[in-house]
Amino acid sequence: MNASIRYKGYDVATAAQRQPNGLYAANLTIGQKPGHVHSFDALDYFFDEELALAYAFRWARMWIDEQRRCA
Repeated sequence: MNASIRYKGYDVATAAQRQPNGLYAANLTIGQKPGHVHSFDALDYFFDEELALAYAFRWARMWIDEQRRCA
């Protein structure tokens, strides 16, 4: 399952990828402008697909907020 949002000028795309062991990996891609993309794979693993997506969104918001704080 995939989902995307726009948060504070960044495009955020999350994916929950089912693993061979039945868990879901929380994956994330964050982009602000073309060619400037950050990808994070397997941030953590979850038994539930929706929990994996929610975690990736939460992680993205924290990462973006930190980038803006340091700018």
